[in-house]
Amino acid sequence: MECAFAITGKDFVLIASDMSAGRSIIQMKSNENKITPVGPNLAMACGGEPGDTSRFADYVDRNLRLYHIRNNFPLPPPSAASWVRRILAESIRSRSPYAVNVLLGGFDTTTSKPHLYWLDYLGTKADIPYAAQGVGMYVTLSTMDKWWYENIERREALDVLNKCVDEVKKRVTIKFDFNCVLIDKDGVHSLDLKSQDPIAELEAKVAAMKPSDPEPIIPSSDAPAIAAA
Repeated sequence: MECAFAITGKDFVLIASDMSAGRSIIQMKSNENKITPVGPNLAMACGGEPGDTSRFADYVDRNLRLYHIRNNFPLPPPSAASWVRRILAESIRSRSPYAVNVLLGGFDTTTSKPHLYWLDYLGTKADIPYAAQGVGMYVTLSTMDKWWYENIERREALDVLNKCVDEVKKRVTIKFDFNCVLIDKDGVHSLDLKSQDPIAELEAKVAAMKPSDPEPIIPSSDAPAIAAA
C-alpha cells in the first residue's frame, strides 16, 4: 500500500510520499524515505514491491550521477524521464521486470521550467501538471483538479498538498505519515509538513546558504588621483 502525489508550480515541483513499509496488513516501518534525489535538480518517488523500489532507485541514481560525472552537466528532466521510461519498458519485457511506479519531478535550469512525469511499471510516461499514485489517487486527484491552477505559487501549492494529505487521512482506512521535497533552481529541499510555515523556513535556509554579496570598494579621498592618459 503506497500513496504519493506531486504538484508543479511556477518555478518548482512538490513531491510527497508516504513513509510506511510493510507486507500485507503488517506495517514494519513508518519512517521509510521513498523520495530519492537523483540529480542536482531532480528527484523521484517510487512505489511498488519493496525490493524492486530500492534496487530501481539506486540504479537510476547511480547512472544519472555517472552521466553527470562523464559529461560535466546533469541530464535534464525530459531526457531523464525518457531514459527511466526506457529502462521500465525494457524490464517488463525481460525475465526480471521492475514492479515499480514512479513520480519523477525536476527543474530544468536550461529553460527555467519545472517538469513532472508519471511513469508506471509498464513503461507508460505522461508529462502532467499534477499526479498521484497508490491508494491516495482515488481521493486526491479530484482535490488537485479543483484547487490547482497554472503558475501556482509555493504557499498555495503547499496548501493544496496539505488538502490532499487531509483527504487521505480522513477517507483512506490506512494511516500514512508523509515526507515532502521541493525542487527548484537551487536544488532538492526537504519540507516539514508539520511545521507552521515550511516555505519561510526553506527560504531562510536557502538565503543562509548563499554567499553574501561583497561590499563595494569606495576609494578614499586621500588616495592620489590617477592622471588621464
